[in-house]
Amino acid sequence: MRIFIQKYFEFLQLLLTLMLMLLTIPVLLQVTSRFIPIIPRYIWTEEVARFAFIWVIMLGAIVAVREKTHFKVDLLPNLGQAWERRIERLLLVLLLLISVVFLVGGWQFAQFGSTQLSEISGLPMMAIYIAWPIAGGSWILFLIEQVYDHFDLPKEN
Repeated sequence: MRIFIQKYFEFLQLLLTLMLMLLTIPVLLQVTSRFIPIIPRYIWTEEVARFAFIWVIMLGAIVAVREKTHFKVDLLPNLGQAWERRIERLLLVLLLLISVVFLVGGWQFAQFGSTQLSEISGLPMMAIYIAWPIAGGSWILFLIEQVYDHFDLPKEN
């Protein structure tokens, strides 16, 4: 299972990189068309940039949860190992609850978008809205792995 999770994580990192590259193209066209008159001002660039930005945010959040760098702020002083482990357990449970909300609510959101097309480019809105349940499901997968590690459950070989 860990091999699958690692391969999935690597795929998400690649997808995040591709989305960042995709984001730069329409933004570059928008900026250069403002200052160089021979470059036409395309209307679709703003919408494609917005959609790519949404995917970058969601994929970045997924990657951050796996790397344990998301949803983490150190506000309390060092309370000792026992309290640190309790707080980590509480945060894992809260993150799992948020993940379920993203999965279930995001699925309903994606179904709503399955009947819509974007105004300018004509892209199906499902292609954008599906990012929420994918994020929720991926978070659940990565958080289950963290729960498995955190509670010192038997490791598979």
